Amino acid sequence: MSEDPARQLTDHLELAERTRELIPELQRVAERLIEVYEADGRLYTFGNGGSAADAQHLAGELIGRYLRERRPLPAVSLVTDPTVVSCIANDYSFDDVFARQVQALARRGDMVIGFTTSGRSANVVRGLAAAREAGAVTVLFAGGDQDGRPAADHADHTLIVPATATARIQEMHLMLLHLLSEQVDAWAATTDDNRQEKPA
Repeated sequence: MSEDPARQLTDHLELAERTRELIPELQRVAERLIEVYEADGRLYTFGNGGSAADAQHLAGELIGRYLRERRPLPAVSLVTDPTVVSCIANDYSFDDVFARQVQALARRGDMVIGFTTSGRSANVVRGLAAAREAGAVTVLFAGGDQDGRPAADHADHTLIVPATATARIQEMHLMLLHLLSEQVDAWAATTDDNRQEKPA
């Protein structure tokens, strides 16, 4: 028997309130990402399933726009190229599909964000480990009952939603990536305005 939709909505609202405790860390992530962009760095994102959709969503908000007209910001989701993903999965293993790409692309001063609702997805764990080894800033969006581990062991910043239900965690990840997009979007639009006001 399916769960009552009203109960699910109540669970969502209660979790949204508990997720408020992540706002200070989210603001630190936004500040770090702005620093990455100010230094001409890049953002790389990845995840599996619904988390892959979140990874693509965040990259899309930054390349396109969130609310304001502004320049495109460099962001790449490592889940979007089926040729590369299937090649790595076939020639190496599925656990390596993000790490290999990170090793090829990420550099010191970039940021890498991994999404995993459990914190245990082996390819996300390896991807974050490779990013840290490359000198990139690493960020984890996770949930579950293990404080985001083992993925959290390779993250400079962690946004761990205090829940175990995958659907509720993903709902909060979407909210958090929108809040992150808003912070970076506002900064980029302001700096674009300042550039336009400077004499040639």
